[in-house]
Amino acid sequence: MTRVPRPDVRALIDACTAAFPPLGTAMTDIREVRAFFDARTAPEPPRLPALDRVTDTDAHGVPVRVYEPGGAPDAPVVVFFHGGGMVLCSLDSHDGFCRELAAGTGATVVSVDYRLAPEHPFPAAFEDAYTALRWAADAHPGRPLSVAGDSAGGNLAAVTALLARDRGGPALTAQHLYYPMLDPAADTASYTENALGYFVTADHLRWYWEQYLTGPADALDPRATPFAARDLAGLPPAFVVTAGFDPLRDEGRRYAELLAAAGVPVEHHGYDEAFHGFMTMSAQVAIPEARDACAKAFTALRN
Repeated sequence: MTRVPRPDVRALIDACTAAFPPLGTAMTDIREVRAFFDARTAPEPPRLPALDRVTDTDAHGVPVRVYEPGGAPDAPVVVFFHGGGMVLCSLDSHDGFCRELAAGTGATVVSVDYRLAPEHPFPAAFEDAYTALRWAADAHPGRPLSVAGDSAGGNLAAVTALLARDRGGPALTAQHLYYPMLDPAADTASYTENALGYFVTADHLRWYWEQYLTGPADALDPRATPFAARDLAGLPPAFVVTAGFDPLRDEGRRYAELLAAAGVPVEHHGYDEAFHGFMTMSAQVAIPEARDACAKAFTALRN
């Protein structure tokens, strides 16, 4: 039997769907997609927490935005990778969430403006992500360092954790994967159950992978999908969030299970009534799942 979202969740899903283009079906040309978003009226920004300093800078050639809440000079550092299927979004699209993240954790947050596909296909996003991670470690020596990301950014957080292990650093204290986009196979049960009608669709996600990967061989590269890694042992503790009405639900669950089986400490929070993207909407929406997920994630990073 098909589950039906709560009325408040259904209303939010419908509002998000109405504001989003039909990617992968009626709209496939990246120029048309970019024009759609350029023409869209930006929503009224919510009231966000005040921070000590926000600075745009260069991280060994990769643009980043650094959020500093003030406080202890040895506070943790979180390198954050935004979602958007490796194709969409920017520093600005996730600015509000990064401000919340910095204020809620007391950590310095480094948000990474990695190159986007299809103009810059794999491995451009990954290489930018890892370069920015190395910069963050160099710029904040001796401070606890974590990676975090939502959706495609969750992919980048996972694969940078793998490569940091395999390339000898930098050492990470945690990896936070919020409804991560991990597997181009797109063949799980949740891809079928949640293919349409819950904002992000299976067509959207398949189109994202088509823009990002250059061919079948890329899908076998652990820098593109962590499921291709032969060994997950020795990775930093993972905090994984999944949403019930999300095509990506099952791959997030599976990766959490594989990490745990490899001996990695895992904290997995599955929100049956939530949908893709709900955490980065926490400042704008009232569904309790968004507030709860952010509170748990921020507490984990503080600790």
